[in-house]
Amino acid sequence: MTRQDDVNRPDAEGLAASARKASGKGPPPVHLWDPPFCGDLDMRIARDGTWFYQGTPIGREGLVRLFSSIIKKEGDDYFLVTPVEKVGITVEDAPFVAIDFRQTEEGLLFETNVGDTALAGADHAIRIARDGPEGEPSPYIHIRANLEALIDRKSFYRLIDIGEHRDVEGTEWFGIASGDSFFQIMPSAELEAASA
Repeated sequence: MTRQDDVNRPDAEGLAASARKASGKGPPPVHLWDPPFCGDLDMRIARDGTWFYQGTPIGREGLVRLFSSIIKKEGDDYFLVTPVEKVGITVEDAPFVAIDFRQTEEGLLFETNVGDTALAGADHAIRIARDGPEGEPSPYIHIRANLEALIDRKSFYRLIDIGEHRDVEGTEWFGIASGDSFFQIMPSAELEAASA
């Protein structure tokens, strides 16, 4: 016997079908969609960017990319949204991981694990959060709407290699330049003390 709650409960298959139907060409206009909340889905994005559904990694890259195109953040909560439904998901850190970047004439162009690109600058800021008692840096880049990508360790080390020192309002900072923007990582004096 099937319970009514089970019939109405959202699932990944139905959500994917709705997302495909609504997407058409180009990125889905998630910012225009405000459907009713349909409950939480047992879907999780791990810190390393792996997507899980009901505890199992989602192995189909096309499906992960489809779901990643319909993520919406409201406050501290993340949802997958279509024109007709909105379901809550768990995001351990950031919904995307920046897995690489390259230097272009315009600035630093980042690529995420789901195929998004973002040119670091005024519209795609880099920020550094400090974690734990040791203040370990966690670097992020803004991708779209209010969604960020965690910059992976190898890319962050490469950023540090091309970093530079600049005077910012009378304080010397070590940071990353991209286009017309300079993103502060830490005061130069703090970096020198850590290196000593």
